[in-house]
Amino acid sequence: MITLDKVGKAYQTRQATTHAVGEVSLTIPEGEFVSIVGPSGCGKSTLLNMIAGFLRPTTGTIRVDGRLVDGQVPPALGYIFQKDTLLPWFSVRKNVALGLKFQGVPAGKIERRVAELLELGHLSAFADAFPHQLSGGMRRRVALLMSLAVEPRILLLDEPFGALDTHTKTHLHRELIEIWRKLGQTIVMVTHDLDEAILLSDRVVVLSGPPSRVLLDERIAIPHPRDVFTLRETPQFVTHVQSLWSVLGQQFRAAA
Repeated sequence: MITLDKVGKAYQTRQATTHAVGEVSLTIPEGEFVSIVGPSGCGKSTLLNMIAGFLRPTTGTIRVDGRLVDGQVPPALGYIFQKDTLLPWFSVRKNVALGLKFQGVPAGKIERRVAELLELGHLSAFADAFPHQLSGGMRRRVALLMSLAVEPRILLLDEPFGALDTHTKTHLHRELIEIWRKLGQTIVMVTHDLDEAILLSDRVVVLSGPPSRVLLDERIAIPHPRDVFTLRETPQFVTHVQSLWSVLGQQFRAAA
């Protein structure tokens, strides 16, 4: 579904050239959940923005669903930013319906689709609430449903739960896994949270400090369904933490 072939990104100023991403090659099959971790400034979000078509790579090529990404957003792609982008003057129901209205979907179909999504996100009781009346976790759920409404085949998540407390984050992890297993999107998530990456993903990719390259691409050998509330206590989880931290910890120490 997603292929990166020797992708790099450099920024030119009058004084110097800064290489944010060195050379990254990845292949992500359809329906897989992949998390990208690495030290701050290693180009994780830059990589995600290049997959989305927001930025052009300086070197290499990116293909999404077989099509070359060249500064244009690929079709059927959803992107969830670090900060939720809800319209404060719209209710939850209207926010979730927004993308469908832009697509010209008939009103009756929008109503049915939004009702299905609100039930999926456990937000039916808050359909007419406004963003300021919701908790941080609920706003993140609405942002996720807004992306899911247009039925993307790919979801790109940029630190989607970074600002949330552990309790709220864990509940959202459970809901994201539930939604992903029901709908089967290809998901690429950038995160600083190694536990989060292991809990959710099929694979975790560790990037080096800038200019970044892939240091480790580890398959998470933990079967689904996963209980995010007890998984940290299992030997498999501990083994993956140790394996990934042996590489990631060195990068953190080098960046200190």
